[in-house]
Amino acid sequence: MAPKSKDKPKAASSASQPPPPIEDLFTTLNRHIQNSAFEDAVKVADQILSIAPGDEDALRCKVVALVKADSIEDALSTIQSSQRSPADFSFLKAYCLYRQNKLDEALESLKRQERSNETMLLESQILYRLGKMDACVDVYQKLHKSKIDNLEINSVASLVMGARASEVQGMLDSLRVKATSTFELAYNTSCALIEMNKYTDAEQLLLSARRIGQETLMEDNYPDDEIENELSPIAIQLAYVQQLLGNKQDAIEGYTNIIKRDLADESSVAVAVNNLASLKGPKDVSDSLKKLDRLKEKEAQGFQLAHGLDLKLSAKQKEAIYTNRVLLLLHANKLDQAREIVSGLPDMFPDSIMPALLQAALLVRENKAGKAEEILAQFADRFPEKSKVVYLARAQVAAAAGHPHIAADSLAKISDIQHMPATVATLVSLKERAGDIDGAAAVLDSAIKWWSNAMTEDNKLNIIMQEAASFKIRHGREEDAARLYEELVKSQGSLESIVGLVTTVARMDVNKAELYEKQLKPLPGLKGIDVDSLEKTSGAKHVEGSISVGVAETQEEGKNKTKAKKKRKRKPRYPKGFDPANPGPPPDPERWLPKRERSSFRPKRKDKRAAQVRGSQGAVIREKQESGTSSNNSNPKSNQAGSSKGAGSSKGGASESTKPPSKSRKKSRN
Repeated sequence: MAPKSKDKPKAASSASQPPPPIEDLFTTLNRHIQNSAFEDAVKVADQILSIAPGDEDALRCKVVALVKADSIEDALSTIQSSQRSPADFSFLKAYCLYRQNKLDEALESLKRQERSNETMLLESQILYRLGKMDACVDVYQKLHKSKIDNLEINSVASLVMGARASEVQGMLDSLRVKATSTFELAYNTSCALIEMNKYTDAEQLLLSARRIGQETLMEDNYPDDEIENELSPIAIQLAYVQQLLGNKQDAIEGYTNIIKRDLADESSVAVAVNNLASLKGPKDVSDSLKKLDRLKEKEAQGFQLAHGLDLKLSAKQKEAIYTNRVLLLLHANKLDQAREIVSGLPDMFPDSIMPALLQAALLVRENKAGKAEEILAQFADRFPEKSKVVYLARAQVAAAAGHPHIAADSLAKISDIQHMPATVATLVSLKERAGDIDGAAAVLDSAIKWWSNAMTEDNKLNIIMQEAASFKIRHGREEDAARLYEELVKSQGSLESIVGLVTTVARMDVNKAELYEKQLKPLPGLKGIDVDSLEKTSGAKHVEGSISVGVAETQEEGKNKTKAKKKRKRKPRYPKGFDPANPGPPPDPERWLPKRERSSFRPKRKDKRAAQVRGSQGAVIREKQESGTSSNNSNPKSNQAGSSKGAGSSKGGASESTKPPSKSRKKSRN
């Protein structure tokens, strides 16, 4: 009991000690923040708040320290508990909501703040994450006046993501900034070059970005692992450029190296895994699915991206990963898993057409093409500004399912491609399959009218008219075809159009056909041909090489013919002892044929009784003996033959019963 009595006074004395002065606590708090000891800073801030509840500076330091320590939830709870404080924490609240990916709430909280460089930067980040690139670019353009360092890096990224890559170089020129000023800017500018299909230029700029990044980070004393981590997006983008250039093996090696080394950040690894899966396609589906499994949340039952990836990846990148996952599941015939993912995509990407396309693909895989056509039509009606790709997909599904009228109707609703030759040809073919000949002719007439009024350098009017004339001839509309050929002859006067006009008009007006026939150039070598006698013949026969010989002869006309070289005649060689003066009788013309194929061959007569053998071997012998005795009583001549046969059987009966005569197996060679 004695030790307990000694401990009690110590506890009482420690409890009675006064707290340190608040100035010393703030000094300690500042020291912890300077040393990035944010957890210790939170503890000291709590001590200050216990002495001075509601202290604005202590609250702000605590919230910032919690944010720096990635305790976003605790930071939000601290802000909510300090609502009675006169301090305005709306900016910090907006940042915490942004970190939690609650973007709409973050933007709403930010509206309460006055416009400043700090709030505008956060607003641009939120807009970028929301995919509102035009509004994001507008904010950056306002911030350029403030001369904020490295602001052009984010500005280029927003232009690229907003499909405005062509404006990047102009913006850099206006800011008087070179693309190679930093490796981050070089990387973002290379992304703009990729969007403009300048893959070789993008590759060179990425190599420069990697070199600049290595030099910069080494000067800042970064360790090798961190340098590789920082430059991993450049390595992935280089592999992507190789993929676009068609260097498939180099791209696979680049992606695989990033995944195996596992030194990149999780978002870069996710991009590498997704690109590798898309590059392989249906090949090695199981391996691609396993690699994508490392991107999902471990505790989730279905496929769901990990929380960290869901926050870091853009909406476009996440959509690509989910899309590739569904396509791989379709290739692997795992329709239940694909159906589970597809059902959740419309809520995840409400403004995208990809969920509708994937749902249609799943229905086609389930042999429900009619349902797929219906879903695509409904989506196109709800989102007419995005209907072009949807109608193309519907046309493809309908054409493959044997519904040409639905396919033609889908293509007809895409107004900006109606006049293109490929679309015209497809529509005509579909309407022909559907039996709508008048509709097919109307498509051709509409295309001819459009190209007649089009003021373009690459005019396709002649091609459309040529195909329209062929179509009308094929369907018995010679007058319309002749009219088209006449217009072609007047506009271009090509040989094909004249030939088409002559052959078409000859069916209706021979005199008119002969008039146009005079415009054709005479063929060489036809001067000496009597047409009247040629028409009386039964017809020309095809002779191999006749065309080439005729062309060669016409080319030889008017030239001096060179004398052909005489072939030297060789004396025939005769067999030894042969006298050509007395050759003797001619040799047998069938001497080289086998004997059985010669006309003088007579096959030997076979014993018909050998084919009548039935049953077991012993039964054969008994039947022969019985037949021998019966024949002995009936016919003396046959009796003699039967007795001789029976004698032969009695001598070698056993051997003959186990081994048939050799004559029955061999064919005669006589």
